[in-house]
Amino acid sequence: MDFDEDGLEDEGPWTEHLRRNEQDAIDNIIKGKTKGHYFFLIGPKGGGKSTLIFDAMRAIQAEGVAFLDAHPDLEVFRLRLGKALNYEFNEDSQTGLFQRRDPREGGPALDIERALNKLEKVALRSARRTGRPLVLVFNNIQHFNNDADGRNMLLQLQQRAEAWAAGGIVTVVFSTDDFWPYLLMRKAASRMHVLSVRDLDGKQAHHALTHMRASRKRPLPSPETTESVVSLIGGRLSYLSKVARTDDMLENARDILRCEKAWLLSQVGLIPDCDDDVMDEQKWSSCTWLLLQEFVKLYQEQERMREESGDGSDWDPLTLPSIPYWRCRQIMTRPDYMEGGFPLIIIYTNLVLHSPDLDRVNIISIDVNLDVRPDSMLILHAAREVVEESGFQDLLDGVRARVDEIESLHRTRELTFKDVAAGDRIRLRVDKGGALLVES
Repeated sequence: MDFDEDGLEDEGPWTEHLRRNEQDAIDNIIKGKTKGHYFFLIGPKGGGKSTLIFDAMRAIQAEGVAFLDAHPDLEVFRLRLGKALNYEFNEDSQTGLFQRRDPREGGPALDIERALNKLEKVALRSARRTGRPLVLVFNNIQHFNNDADGRNMLLQLQQRAEAWAAGGIVTVVFSTDDFWPYLLMRKAASRMHVLSVRDLDGKQAHHALTHMRASRKRPLPSPETTESVVSLIGGRLSYLSKVARTDDMLENARDILRCEKAWLLSQVGLIPDCDDDVMDEQKWSSCTWLLLQEFVKLYQEQERMREESGDGSDWDPLTLPSIPYWRCRQIMTRPDYMEGGFPLIIIYTNLVLHSPDLDRVNIISIDVNLDVRPDSMLILHAAREVVEESGFQDLLDGVRARVDEIESLHRTRELTFKDVAAGDRIRLRVDKGGALLVES
């Protein structure tokens, strides 16, 4: 393949999907040319991970490849795995009539282990016949619950992936939008290779948007319009594809930004003088805005340095500001609000579920180098509009002060004395053990 200076393919017919630099590596994995390893794809939602895999599968007519999505319910995942492998489970067993145990009494994990055992036998025969491994793709593994059952299932699949990679009979590919599966799997990983799929940079995004318009036989926009659209929505392929279908791209990009801002405020909106029932939710929101405010400051600093230098050729406007994970812990003062490596706290407020897992709800993204960024350019712009509004700092400080006040009230104990007449005296004494003694 021949690529231009932007890393995009120019030769051949332009299709709906953009061919990226990572496509060659994915093609080699899906075609079975890469042996001895299994792979972990990580990147934000809508960045093109599944598209990379589908395009590679389409090139070989999915020969020797099985693909399935993860699911929080392991029974559903069990059925999906059986369908992907064309494996028949014992769905309607009548062994209880003969005083024998039902084969499914062990739960979905035992059934999945049986299916993987059968796949291993098939893969051994296939490897001897074709000389290349089979490929098994688990997509969206972040949909597994981050509890004991979900983590045990990931460990079970990873153990198989390690053994099959060593034997060169099956190449397993895990794909995820969130960071917590990587933290879990890296502990036992010895043959795992990590591939990060990120948004396009500025030049690639301009190139892609222009070619997407041309492929759909839409009138080509002016360079100024393309630059304005790309600066708003960034290099996320899902957003570029959506905008390229519309007649007025700039107005559609502004609509997407308005929707993203409304969604962000619905998730982490600040409530002045909040009641104590929503204190935990407001604690999460205020800590989130401390982090988003820091992202906005870093991006404003980047713009200021670019204007002062007068030469922006080396600065990509789509580069999202990043903060090390350890620094985010200090800014937010709460490490459990960023990703699901800690037990989640679910707060019910007017029948709405609020989770303090910012990575899972796609407000931030965490890469394998433990750098934290806004999930997208849209999130950054939406946060910037909120932060730059008049009175935002006073609102944030007021909410934090209100949370401190409520927490102080929760730590305060009030003593009430009855039947005390005017002139009576009450003596209070604190014992060594902390007990309060009252003498009248």
